[in-house]
Amino acid sequence: MMSNTTARVMAGNPQTNKSLYRAIRFMVHDAAIAIDLPDGSRTLILREIEMDRAKKHARADRVFGYSDFTPVGGLSGDRDTGAAQATTECLLRNGITTVIADRTLPLLYVDEMRGAGITVELDQEMGVLDRRVKDDEELSHLRHAQKVTEEVMQMACETLGRASADSTGILQHESIPLTSERIRTMIDTFLLEKNFFNPPCIVAGGSDGGDCHELGSGDLYTEQPIIIDIFPLDKKTMYNGDCTRTVVHGNIPEEVARMHAAVVEAKQAATAITKAGVTGETVHLETVRVLTEHGYQEGLPKENDPPTFCSIPHGTGHGIGLDVHEPPLLDRNGAVLLTGDVITIEPGLYSHAIGGVRIEDMVVVTDTGCENFNALPEGLTWK
Repeated sequence: MMSNTTARVMAGNPQTNKSLYRAIRFMVHDAAIAIDLPDGSRTLILREIEMDRAKKHARADRVFGYSDFTPVGGLSGDRDTGAAQATTECLLRNGITTVIADRTLPLLYVDEMRGAGITVELDQEMGVLDRRVKDDEELSHLRHAQKVTEEVMQMACETLGRASADSTGILQHESIPLTSERIRTMIDTFLLEKNFFNPPCIVAGGSDGGDCHELGSGDLYTEQPIIIDIFPLDKKTMYNGDCTRTVVHGNIPEEVARMHAAVVEAKQAATAITKAGVTGETVHLETVRVLTEHGYQEGLPKENDPPTFCSIPHGTGHGIGLDVHEPPLLDRNGAVLLTGDVITIEPGLYSHAIGGVRIEDMVVVTDTGCENFNALPEGLTWK
């Protein structure tokens, strides 16, 4: 419990400061400041032109403009400096002598507060644990984001799976070669019509897929694995989807089928032990156990390893919400999972000589296990 002279402060631009956005659930493109006062109420300070909307929609008890807290010397003409000055003046008027801040508080605010004699203390978990445990509204947003992500994933996978191949093995759709860039454009267009923003997604065929984060470029071929990883942002809610599937057009090479079987089994094993109280490291080590039992390695290839070296070089997954990558990590030293964590489970295997195979679902952690938001098939054939 805070003393009657201590307040919690978050400040910045909600467009980029996702912890602040989650706290106030209100979007503006200039500085906003959320001050949790000792009486349990929240004061929100922002530009005057945003006040009416904020009073209707923001999670705050009182809403003010910067000018409501003009110090004796006036507010700076620099908007960010003026916002920091107004924040400090508000704190002084409320008798605040100590501020507890999260890791995102801009130094500009810290400097203004300390210059006024206010002590500023860092709470490293403030805004971190809060964001990990998703509330019902957030879970609804994430389910919707993943549903749309699956819709576009199905379109992309079926386009590849139903394509024809020319005499050189290049895939064709409507008599035009299919490239990584063309599939990405189709994905972008589909998501734009759904009011989603799509960062450059991964469409990596053949040897490109041997690097787990290679975007992919150029022609796509039959009988080669093609990794598709789509992680779009719902522009209405600001929450993200994230899904990966792997497609092989035509005959599936024996080694690709073996890699795929190992990845599917690893994902099943990791999902089966995911629940609150288990560490992210434990989940990852279960993935590693299965893959190594199938004869594969963990870690990046060494200088003298052959191109056929095949391994998982990344963790099993990550938290997701307002950012695509959030705590917790499913990796070595990964934190204890909490009820309400939403995470991806995405084992993969990669070989520069063969390509890559990855499958990724999104789940919410519960007391007894996890709930999978995905319904798409995991297979390599998409006809």
